[in-house]
Amino acid sequence: MESVLYWLWLAEALGSGARYAGELLNRWPDPAALCVHLRAGGALPDCVPRTAAARLRRTSPADMTDRLAGCRAAGITVLTPEDPAYPDRLRALPDLPLVLFVTGDPACLNGRRYAAMVGTRRPTRYGTQACHDLARGLAEAGVVVVSGLADGLDGEAHRAAVEAGCPTVAFLGTAIDKTFPAANEPLRRRIEAGGGAVVSEYPPHYQGKATGTFLARNRLIAGLAEAVCVTEARSRSGTLNTVRHAETYGRPVLAVPGSIYSPTSEGTHALLRAGRAQLLCSAADILAAIGMEGDAAPRPADRGAEPELSPDAAAALAALGPSPRTPDQVAAATGLPMPRVQTALFELELTGAAAAQPGHTYIAVR
Repeated sequence: MESVLYWLWLAEALGSGARYAGELLNRWPDPAALCVHLRAGGALPDCVPRTAAARLRRTSPADMTDRLAGCRAAGITVLTPEDPAYPDRLRALPDLPLVLFVTGDPACLNGRRYAAMVGTRRPTRYGTQACHDLARGLAEAGVVVVSGLADGLDGEAHRAAVEAGCPTVAFLGTAIDKTFPAANEPLRRRIEAGGGAVVSEYPPHYQGKATGTFLARNRLIAGLAEAVCVTEARSRSGTLNTVRHAETYGRPVLAVPGSIYSPTSEGTHALLRAGRAQLLCSAADILAAIGMEGDAAPRPADRGAEPELSPDAAAALAALGPSPRTPDQVAAATGLPMPRVQTALFELELTGAAAAQPGHTYIAVR
């Protein structure tokens, strides 16, 4: 029986993010030997919970035959810790993944320099531009950008790397054959075609637990990366979960400062204030954090032309500033009637040029 079937059997029983996976492998590095041991009535180490132990005893590696065949038919690579293509940087994790499902080119998972770019799914225009410029600078310096293919800044980081012609790695919190959000499917295809990889712990047609899978994948983003960079994050954010994993693994964390009025920068400012993150202003800062000080890193590009705004929206934006202003104040400053002010403010929010604040007020995001 193929050894990969034993790994699939073990991974299915233990589930993703098993905190004791490394401890179990230290005692039983060969799942085939563990299977023989169990079939002979042997005991499992105390670190294995009863529910996982019961699954191991009532299932068989042969049960994974169809799964392996389905992956191969779909062009999905199956990596296990005994495979040379398995990411070396993940091997030392205490909760290392026992199986990884990969589309694209697994070659980019080893032998390169890696930095994670993470942040909110609802970024401001400033955050989007900063993320794009930083990720582009990293890619042009030869660093593989690692993120989660989510809405917002994850997708922007991958997009910048693809545009720079550099491989990028996306870790999913879903089955390997599902792209979430679906709108990022074209971006995923560009990642795969450009020598990058899309990676998941979850097999095709995964029907297991649906809660916690995105948080579990965050440890893999932090694990593969040599540094974790946060562009924008609210004070309560899944992004900060990735930061905690980075701290656990001893990875440096960097954070981009933002407007003191922007809720999307509350999390990054908290990291900087507490000394949990280094100040991030250019790709050179990230290169320095991972020991690539001498490598060329372009500074963030000039933002260039702003998205074209309607005349009313442009007038409303000119009336806004860093201090919150009400629609009435905008109307007084612009001379526009209130319905047109409301429409203009809505347009500014959609383009990321303005952000709504408490008390039905608005600030410019420049």
